Amino acid sequence: MSANFTRINANDAKTLIEQGTSQIIDIRDAMSFQAGHIKNAAHIDNQSIEPFIAQADQQAPLIVCCYHGNSSQNAAHYFGEQGFKEVYSLDGGFEQWKVVYPELCER
Repeated sequence: MSANFTRINANDAKTLIEQGTSQIIDIRDAMSFQAGHIKNAAHIDNQSIEPFIAQADQQAPLIVCCYHGNSSQNAAHYFGEQGFKEVYSLDGGFEQWKVVYPELCER
């Protein structure tokens, strides 16, 4: 693991999600999230981050998604620093995910 998180591609993220214990968070802006996101993802922004950290299972895998997989790396690092044990940054972000798994997106 580098810097408290691991980069993960869409295929490996899907496998992890299918195991049923993962938490998925989307850090894009609210309008982008509403336009489409990974099924069961939670939208996290500056106002909701602290309540999320307080309520989340820090032992469960956490997948962080952004637009293209860049901002999610900083966010994933932050969540690792907050005590999350298994944190992933989704390579390619939602833009890649929606191309590979359009059936696993929702509005």
